[in-house]
Amino acid sequence: MKDPRYEKWAKVLVHYCLDIQKNDLFRINASAVAEPLVVEVYREALKAGAHPFVRVGSSNLAEIFFKNAKKHQLEHVSEIERFTVEKIDKILSIRAVENTKFMTNVDPKKQAAANAANRDIMQRFRDRSAEGELEWSLTQYPCNASAQDAEMSLDEYEDFVLRACLVHKADPVAAWKSVHRSQAKVCKVLDRRKTIRFVAKDTDLTMKIGGRKWINSDGKRNMPSGEVFTSPIEDSVEGTIAFSFPACYRSREVHGVKLRFKKGRVVKATADKGEDFLLATLDTDEGARTVGEVAVGTNYSIQRFTKNTLFDEKIGGTVHIAVGASYPQTGGTNESSVHWDMINDMRDGGTIYADGKVIYKNGKFTLK
Repeated sequence: MKDPRYEKWAKVLVHYCLDIQKNDLFRINASAVAEPLVVEVYREALKAGAHPFVRVGSSNLAEIFFKNAKKHQLEHVSEIERFTVEKIDKILSIRAVENTKFMTNVDPKKQAAANAANRDIMQRFRDRSAEGELEWSLTQYPCNASAQDAEMSLDEYEDFVLRACLVHKADPVAAWKSVHRSQAKVCKVLDRRKTIRFVAKDTDLTMKIGGRKWINSDGKRNMPSGEVFTSPIEDSVEGTIAFSFPACYRSREVHGVKLRFKKGRVVKATADKGEDFLLATLDTDEGARTVGEVAVGTNYSIQRFTKNTLFDEKIGGTVHIAVGASYPQTGGTNESSVHWDMINDMRDGGTIYADGKVIYKNGKFTLK
């Protein structure tokens, strides 16, 4: 039996997030686990007159690749992927795996090598996106593995996901438009500021943002969303930051991450667990030790950590930075095959200063 909520969700993804039009070449990335949502999205895209096609992935195949691939295979760049990234109009990626820890025992150096080999393709993807030639969106299917990570039953997690996406609202599109309006006011203020400083437990981090554009993440690219972000001046980040939650990246978890920055680069990185992976990732390429993004999470319907960055970076009352690639649309220039978001909880005494004045306290903006 079809779940009517999934039909509603598909309409949000196809019409609001991606604005699928007639003759759009539309790729749906997913696994077989997400079939119920894939079916509804595919159906809705056909109704819109697009040319949808599905690329089905498997965590088992990814694990096999990294455990068995030789150097020439790790460094291989697929001409099919290169062609696709030049021709595609719209991409929807639906996350859903049977085991979120499938990469835990994979050699991080192998992952880093594959990332570095595909750097040009990833950068072309970002460039086309920044130029408005390619639209993409990302969502999470409520599967058992992610529910287990979040320490919820599958039914609880399904409700959590759909509520975070505002699908429970009578008119989800109208609800996301309201998010857009409120966040636009914040971006307008921050666009006029030159410096920003984050102060919390074991954290005092300052960076320059003058001339950089703040982006209103209102559910178009990420579903769910709810954040404002920019790319700081690349050589301006100074100070230390200790992250409140495990840093999750490429199916790996690193606990107790602390970073120290000088002249924009990570000069010291430690972790209580997973430090080898942290250091290997930071050494992936020249840009991996530079901050590519700084952001504030504003989705207050998400209030718990679930080990899923798509949700966790949006937690209302948190901030996050990403080491690695910046977003060209913000004015950022840092290039890297890495983009790793790490999250800091600001809800208990955290403060943000802009040009020396308090604009955010205990997890909420104080702007008027």
